Amino acid sequence: MEEKKLDINSIIGFVLIFLILIWMLYQNQPTPEELEAQEKAREEQVEEPEVQEAKTDTKLTEPQDYATDVELDSVQQVQLQSQLGAFAYSATLPSAKEDQTVLENEVLRLTIDNKGGFISEVKLKEFVNHDSVPIFIVKENNNSFNINFGTSDNRIMNTQDLFFDPQLSKNGENQVLSMRLKVSDDRYLEYRYEMSADDYMLGFTVRSQGLNNVINSSREIQMDWALKGYRHAKSISYENRYTRLTYMHDDGKVSKLAQMSDDDEIEEGVEWISFRQHFFSSILVPDQKFSTAELKSFDLVEDEDIDTLYTKNYSARMPLALSGGELNSNMKMYYGPTDHRVLKKYEKKLEESIPFGWGIFGWINKSVFIPLFAFLSSIFPYGIAIIIMTIVVRLVLSPVLYKSYLSQAKMKILKPEITEINEKYKDNALKRQQETMALYSKAGASPMSGCLPALLQLPVFYALFMFFPTAFDLRQKSFLWAEDLSSYDTIAELPFRIPFYGDHVSLFPILAAVAIFFYMKMTTGQQMTAQPTQEGMPDMGKMMKYMIYFSPLLMLVFFNNYASGLSLYYFISNLITIGIMLVIKRYILDEDKIHATIQEKKKRPRKQNKFQKRMQDMMAQAEQQREMQKKGKK
Repeated sequence: MEEKKLDINSIIGFVLIFLILIWMLYQNQPTPEELEAQEKAREEQVEEPEVQEAKTDTKLTEPQDYATDVELDSVQQVQLQSQLGAFAYSATLPSAKEDQTVLENEVLRLTIDNKGGFISEVKLKEFVNHDSVPIFIVKENNNSFNINFGTSDNRIMNTQDLFFDPQLSKNGENQVLSMRLKVSDDRYLEYRYEMSADDYMLGFTVRSQGLNNVINSSREIQMDWALKGYRHAKSISYENRYTRLTYMHDDGKVSKLAQMSDDDEIEEGVEWISFRQHFFSSILVPDQKFSTAELKSFDLVEDEDIDTLYTKNYSARMPLALSGGELNSNMKMYYGPTDHRVLKKYEKKLEESIPFGWGIFGWINKSVFIPLFAFLSSIFPYGIAIIIMTIVVRLVLSPVLYKSYLSQAKMKILKPEITEINEKYKDNALKRQQETMALYSKAGASPMSGCLPALLQLPVFYALFMFFPTAFDLRQKSFLWAEDLSSYDTIAELPFRIPFYGDHVSLFPILAAVAIFFYMKMTTGQQMTAQPTQEGMPDMGKMMKYMIYFSPLLMLVFFNNYASGLSLYYFISNLITIGIMLVIKRYILDEDKIHATIQEKKKRPRKQNKFQKRMQDMMAQAEQQREMQKKGKK
């Protein structure tokens, strides 16, 4: 057997290791100041004089490492004091460990961590997601809250790294949780939570006591709040489209960050901030507006064809003001459904965070469709309520449809005369236009009169387009084969994914596309026979033919991932419109009578209004100038 010997390299290695160990031990020796503090601590001890030996592997870089039930020796106390200053006391308490406190009522279950003192889990007890899993708005570190401030001895403190001491109590029937970051028993920074029964709104206060000599008032105190929105719906693309950071200015105006891209804003005078996750929201509401707020939103869905856990990453930074050297900021926090009726009862205009549309579109939704649908759905199943509401809307708009169809009928009757004018003045565009306008004026017809009724329907069309994706009442309500009217219906799963279409087949968009095809066939056919082709103008006939196929295709492709309730509305709406048009054509409008009325109007002298007279004079002057130019050339 070969004898093992130490060579020169091994000896040198051991010597170097020994020297390094000696140097490390020397570096860990307490300084004279630390020895003096240690001796003073020994003299002040009133308990057992013997102290536990400090472990050589003890780290003093994170608060949790000195959070134990074991008493710290004087060296550790000195080192702790050097890192945390006045707040070292809080890290030596029994509560300075990874522990949690639960607040719970009929609708909410909140978990608050000792470390950081903020909410680490929010469970909505009445709701589940598309996989029947309970809804968690906050869970598994998707939420953070931090107050960053300077101390009088030039330290920078972040509350998310420090340990708070929890104290549960009652305020009448309300549960109160006080989380205190302590300098001593009667000096602390406090997060105070107050939960009432059966309520999604939580009282939240940030205050300090006895810290006027600890907090550096010359350095701005920053409050940071961040959240990564969990996915709760089947379609990540659809949910992400309605997941937005929304906030209200002190003038009552509501703004939003970008929908599908990264965005950031610095705003002044912010009344509240909403981290909306489509049908669920986290909203911070201060009693006194934030003087400024730095808001950011990052889109986390890089590829909508890939199943992801999160939708967007939100963050908000707001300054907190000192009063007499102390903090005292009263706020409220809402964790709950993005439901118009629930949000409205808090009287902070929180319902404005729901995207019902701007201007008249939002007004139509809030004043008409929300109350109407709430009434109908209280009597009928939700699918039937959609059908009845669609019937009501189409019947109310039927006079507009009648006006549009009447205008098209008049234009159809006048088409031969307009064609004759075009032929007669084919070399004189100005005269052709002048004669055409004169004919329209005498007959009491106008090509624009057919467009105006359609324009009047646009606010209703757009309002309903915004209503269905945001109607919380439709969430997880079934109808026929659709399991959830707030999400897409599925009649077939595809073994592959088609770009823009998805990996499934929805039936309601197919039915809506078929109905739109026949509606377009009827309306464009009527318009093509009514509208004469003007020389030098685009061929409207070809464009309308393309629209007959293009519009249903758009419905088929892009609505495959939209709410089935919206597709159901379009399907029923187009069926009803087709029926109304057939009734108008066969039983109400008589083209012979319309023709006779037009001929009678043409015989009567028609008084022109000021605008028509001005236009006629301008065209006559233009015609005179044209004739003079012709003579000059000759």
